[in-house]
Amino acid sequence: MRRQIAVAICSMAFGLMTLSLHAIAQQKTAKTCQEEWRANKAANKANGVTEKAYVAQCRGGGAPAQTTAVPAVKPAPAAAPKSEGQKTAKDCREEWNANKATNQASGVTEKAYVVQCRGGAPTQTTAVPAAQPAPTLSPATAPKSTDQKTTRDCRDEWLANKAANQANGVTEKAYVAQCRGGAAPAQTTAAPPPPPAPAPTASAPPARPAPASAPTAAPAPTVSANPVGANEFSTVAQAKARCPADTIVWANLPSKIYHFSDTRYYGNTKHGAYMCERDAAAAGMRAAKNETHP
Repeated sequence: MRRQIAVAICSMAFGLMTLSLHAIAQQKTAKTCQEEWRANKAANKANGVTEKAYVAQCRGGGAPAQTTAVPAVKPAPAAAPKSEGQKTAKDCREEWNANKATNQASGVTEKAYVVQCRGGAPTQTTAVPAAQPAPTLSPATAPKSTDQKTTRDCRDEWLANKAANQANGVTEKAYVAQCRGGAAPAQTTAAPPPPPAPAPTASAPPARPAPASAPTAAPAPTVSANPVGANEFSTVAQAKARCPADTIVWANLPSKIYHFSDTRYYGNTKHGAYMCERDAAAAGMRAAKNETHP
């Protein structure tokens, strides 16, 4: 009985030894595993399998992780050939900038223009319409100035100095046209009577005829002044002699309003006179409201 037990134990020990030797014979060396890993180095790296992990798994007897070859990188597709008539984005932007003002006025943005231009559709830009000039008022529709004289006023002024105007060749029609146009009509002055010729004496030699001289230009017609009171003068020079340092004004005697020089009514009313401003103010007159003191 004991002998049978001993034989069985020995048989078991021998079997175990045989199996161990067989496993040792089948176990790979570290060098063999490293060579296997390096044979598929690119695939192992692509799959994240390190050499150390591969060798450990290979030496432990387990089947190492299978590696697959890295697929070849596909070549990038070649760019589609550019159409002969198709424009680039740069070309379209340059076209838009060439007509920038017109495009902006038409509401065409650069982005929309480039999209339409690149798509091959014709882009349309409209020219900005030119600004129309403001309508001008014809003389018939122009508003009448508040200071403009009527035809009757101008005719009355001419008639008030009819003799002087006729002597200076100023017709009623021309005077009224100039007066109505807003310009100060030419002032007329009464022509002074010619001085009487001296009586010849017996002892005096006969007077020689005066040499012919070139005709002198007729003086500018002026509206005659009508001084009726103190400190009222017919000419500016007479008034200036009274007050050299004061302003000379034209006093409209009926209205009690005086006007300054270089204004429309200065010397141009029917009844008036040149006066010193202080004398006009002392006489109860006032300056015209729409005129500026010089």
